[in-house]
Amino acid sequence: MEWDWNFVWQIMPTLLEGLKITLLATVLGAAVAAVVGLLFAILRLSAPKPIARTVGFLVEFIRGTPLLVQLYFIFYVLPDIGISLPALVAGVIGLGIHYGTYTAEVYRAGIENVPRGQWEAARATNLTMRQTWLHVILPQAIPPMIPALANYLIAMFKETPLLSAITVLELMNQAKSIANSNYRYIEPMTLVGVFFLIMSLISVVFLRWLEERYSRVEER
Repeated sequence: MEWDWNFVWQIMPTLLEGLKITLLATVLGAAVAAVVGLLFAILRLSAPKPIARTVGFLVEFIRGTPLLVQLYFIFYVLPDIGISLPALVAGVIGLGIHYGTYTAEVYRAGIENVPRGQWEAARATNLTMRQTWLHVILPQAIPPMIPALANYLIAMFKETPLLSAITVLELMNQAKSIANSNYRYIEPMTLVGVFFLIMSLISVVFLRWLEERYSRVEER
């Protein structure tokens, strides 16, 4: 089968629409993962032992379960108990919770690296626990974590094709639909690979810039 440029230009708008959904799912999933991961990390570090252990078990359980299974559960099983979610929302929640368990470990490591004296100084100045977290601990803990968090963002982007399993019309699903409708696979699948390669290369350059920037900050 020969490469057909006319077919490429014909399918490009549909693939770009799929790419837009892929990027949207990645950004929203990353936002959910950042919040969920921080919540998990704080609970494991400061909550009473029964809650901390329960959260720890939940984190390990989610990390030990394939993302695809979690997506199926959210989209296909939850409706049986009355919780029906649109495909994109289910996909974002699935990505966010799954990667939230990984970012939780990044947060936990960053928080534990804050010198103990900072906690004691906050206590000595009569700061509340909320003020201590918001104004003392997190501002010091988060900047060094950013390169690691960005690395998970790239990994999440590469896993968005799994959303096609729950009918999200992201890039891979659009390409499969085009290929099955036209019985031409070389152009849509090649373009999907090209799109992911370009976005991954841009992400790698951005990640290296973050690593250099925050390594300089740590040296100071």
